[in-house]
Amino acid sequence: PNRPQKKKMEILRKFKFPARSKSPIYAFTVTGVALTAVTGGAAVSIFRDSPSVHYPNKIATAIEGVARSSRAIYAITLTVADYKYNLRGFPVESDEYLQRLTEVHSRSARRIRKLCESNKGFYVKAGQFVATLKLVPKEYSLALSSLQDQAVPCNFQDIKHVLASNLGQNLEEIFLSFDEEPIAAASIAQVHHAVLKNHQEVAVKVQYPGLKQNMKLDTTIMSFLSKSVSQIIPEYRFDWLVYEFVKSISEELDFIQEAKNSERIAKNFKHNKTITVPTVIWEFTTSQVLTMHFCKGFKVDDVESLKRSNLSPEKVAQVLVEVFAEMIFVHGFIHGDPHPGNILVSPGGGKNGFSLVLLDHGNCKTLDEGFRRDFCRLWEALILLDSKKIQELGKQFGVGKYAKFFPVIFTGRTSESKSRLGKGMSVQERQKLKQELKLLKLEDVTTFMGSLPPDFLTVLRTDGLIRSIILKLGAPQRLRLLAYAKSAVYGLGYNPVSEPDFVDKSIISRSLMLMSYLRLRLVLELVELFQGMKKVKHTIYTLYGRIIKGITKNVKVSSVTGIVL
Repeated sequence: PNRPQKKKMEILRKFKFPARSKSPIYAFTVTGVALTAVTGGAAVSIFRDSPSVHYPNKIATAIEGVARSSRAIYAITLTVADYKYNLRGFPVESDEYLQRLTEVHSRSARRIRKLCESNKGFYVKAGQFVATLKLVPKEYSLALSSLQDQAVPCNFQDIKHVLASNLGQNLEEIFLSFDEEPIAAASIAQVHHAVLKNHQEVAVKVQYPGLKQNMKLDTTIMSFLSKSVSQIIPEYRFDWLVYEFVKSISEELDFIQEAKNSERIAKNFKHNKTITVPTVIWEFTTSQVLTMHFCKGFKVDDVESLKRSNLSPEKVAQVLVEVFAEMIFVHGFIHGDPHPGNILVSPGGGKNGFSLVLLDHGNCKTLDEGFRRDFCRLWEALILLDSKKIQELGKQFGVGKYAKFFPVIFTGRTSESKSRLGKGMSVQERQKLKQELKLLKLEDVTTFMGSLPPDFLTVLRTDGLIRSIILKLGAPQRLRLLAYAKSAVYGLGYNPVSEPDFVDKSIISRSLMLMSYLRLRLVLELVELFQGMKKVKHTIYTLYGRIIKGITKNVKVSSVTGIVL
């Protein structure tokens, strides 16, 4: 039972570290070094006992695991020291503190990005995961959003070994042809084009060997680092973030589950001819190999290809938003990673002259039914800026006073905003919001994020990715807001238990939903018209005042001139 402690003391003596130190960062560093050494032993053990890793690569992979852990501990130690000592002594509400905080955020974000680029794999995935959460400091989202899946394709002999061990046959027995060069390589798998014996074109997704073992090492280190940081700097609590990431990535490693997810998405949109989900070839699918029909197309945000195909980017954006709005508010089953590489546009077919091909269903999430309905209600309140309702739902979601920021997060305007939906905030509203945000501490942000239900974080991340695609396609945000509002109204009238097929609902039920949505649109238009009339009235009064003031001034000048004459 005392073996880990003895191991730690041996390391301290070897590196001549003092046994005790009052510095929390020093203690953190020492513990990290000890953990790295212990992890090294664990890594060798894990890969030695792993049948999925080809023997020649086991030791090299274990050593690389230790190197990744060392880089992570070093980078996070520097980051903690940066925050701890460069912000010390400055009042939190002072301008100098805010300036220094921005500088530390920028340095740390660049450091974390470099760490992700060096460690690749799960670290790149983690960086992308953080970048899509809109409530992290903007310096981090900007720096980490530049991360791409930078995976170097795996050696084909190793891929061949994974295929043979999973499918139980040689490639020549299954395929007429199999391209050795992958058509795509990401952080957990690569995809090859192939042709089956029946001449069916397929895409074969193959998981990298030893990935589950890598995950155990990397997520252990991530968990250790997040807990250590929160102990040293209590206001920086990101344990929930690591937990959500680990849960998400664990699901992605099971290709059987991914195949089931894709079939569920296909069933949900079986009546929508604009949506294509590749058919799974179950005969050649395992937990590490996924074989699907091959689908052609280009990335959804490739504006040049859209124009060359005579397709309207705004129309593509509209279809995309409507599809994901239906997932969130009606089906309650969401594709959790809709980045451009996972959504293709295939010209031809469908009533719009194109179809959207949805790929990579490893990160799908089933929303709690109570959450789904509450989220529908929240969107009704957001569209109408019903502050009272927003606060009530904020309590339901467990965020209390922070609910007042929901309108800003989702619609880009405050609850007191007088601007038209989708038009953002006025200069005065921005200044007022800026003052409110200056009073917030990072502890407030982490408390808010940590209080949100896991389903909320899933929706927040998905919405963030959809918004970025819409922006790239040049479509107005009002398009997204109204599509969400329509699906929210429909979602409130939908019962998945008694009416499992949303499309097959009775004409009367769907007519009532449409009427509810039209009522919402009418109320919205009246509110905006009233606000517009108030603006016109204010403008007329201001103009009238200026005219009267000008006339009065001229009369006075004329009077004075007459007296002088």
